Amino acid sequence: MCGIVGMVGRGSVNQEIYDSLLLLQHRGQDSTGIATAEPSGAVHMHKARGMVREAFRTRDMRALLGTIGLGHVRYATKGTASSEEEAQPFYVNAPYGIVLIHNGNLTNTRELTDELFHKDRRHLNTSSDTELLVNVLGGELQSTISGPELDPDQVFDAVTRVHERVEGSYAAIALIAGHGLLAFRDPFGIRPLILGTRRHDDGHYEWVVTSESLVLENGEFEVVRDVDPGEAVFIDLEGQLHTRQCAADPKLVPCSFEYVYLARPDSIMNGISVYEARLRMGERLADTIAKYTPPGAIDVVMPIPDSSRPAAMQVARKLGIEYREGFYKNRYIGRTFIMPGQAVRRKSVRQKLNAMSSEFKGKNVLLIDDSIVRGTTSKEIIQMARDAGAKSVTFASAAPPVRYPHVYGINMPSRLELVAHGRTIPEIAAELGADYMVYQEVDDLKAAILEGSDVEDLDMSCFDGRYVTGTVTEEYLAWVEGSQES
Repeated sequence: MCGIVGMVGRGSVNQEIYDSLLLLQHRGQDSTGIATAEPSGAVHMHKARGMVREAFRTRDMRALLGTIGLGHVRYATKGTASSEEEAQPFYVNAPYGIVLIHNGNLTNTRELTDELFHKDRRHLNTSSDTELLVNVLGGELQSTISGPELDPDQVFDAVTRVHERVEGSYAAIALIAGHGLLAFRDPFGIRPLILGTRRHDDGHYEWVVTSESLVLENGEFEVVRDVDPGEAVFIDLEGQLHTRQCAADPKLVPCSFEYVYLARPDSIMNGISVYEARLRMGERLADTIAKYTPPGAIDVVMPIPDSSRPAAMQVARKLGIEYREGFYKNRYIGRTFIMPGQAVRRKSVRQKLNAMSSEFKGKNVLLIDDSIVRGTTSKEIIQMARDAGAKSVTFASAAPPVRYPHVYGINMPSRLELVAHGRTIPEIAAELGADYMVYQEVDDLKAAILEGSDVEDLDMSCFDGRYVTGTVTEEYLAWVEGSQES
């Protein structure tokens, strides 16, 4: 999971990119980076570990000159979380000079690494699949151009061959020095990408392409549309927009976990309001809770802040049970799901949340969370509720059991890390220390997200084991489990 943004502006874009990354900070806290380019083609870049406010100083911002640029916030799914060399953007100097950022996960990295070394004669410095992607794009663009000029058709021909070589999920933005900004999305549209524009007083159009619509709204850009699966958009230095479908058989199958947890609730993705989808998750979860918990087992409904709040409100409303806020959240601690390592996650839970005894003492509480992945956070929260005086604890998840690795850009690489893998729901309840355990049904989650939209399918691979690209094998999953950090 990463957050990406690219801009083509009338004046300097460094500050707006910085502001956009602050809005996307929830999508990654390991590292961040910005690259800009001047019309002459001179490229400027700064990247560092940590969050946006920690990574950029005034001197860094002053050096980021140019009317075109891109920015990235990252949490590690490939490579090493603590390595600054793995931070994005990545740069290759030929052809022209290309800077690229990427949200997603490539699933044929072994094959691509071998091809790049033996066929393309390109050297890699890191294990990042983003470095792979920029080199594949650079190689294909190099083979496409025939002279000093670069036209959009040549760019789109290169992206077409990228689609033919690359497997997995990718929403990518690339700055081609001296020519413009390129953005493209994988043929299944697994990771989000949205395009917006803003008309300047002199008639010049400025452009932004980014992970979430909230960036457009904050910058007073007009939403143009989501970038289609397999589509590439190219914005030249004059602000002219060029588009082409570059995939042979595109089909929109976005990631369901964006709606469950990753995206901010005030974003709209693929025409679906994240907030309204979460409300509908609560509506459907309420029916399942009523079915599997005995009468009188719940006195009060409480959310685990923040992303479960819409679902919890709807559960309380539909069940006719009082809704209360029992946990106070320290907003200076990052999202525990995306923190590396079980020990770090466990420690951070009690730093992040504090249970208010007055809300728990002597009550049968129903705790609602957006999802349960490793169970580390959930187990700590249940114990905190008991320590605060809860009489009993029912724990419900607005998402189904996460039983399979997520290989398309979320840090769930190992089945052994997933608390639901190989366990029944009563066994999960016992592992976490809950009196009762309730999960959303898979079909209910899908229906809640898709209701009222034109989207026909979702990637739900971490819930149902169906990998939409069709290229994820058992051998690949075993390799991922053996090669990723815990």
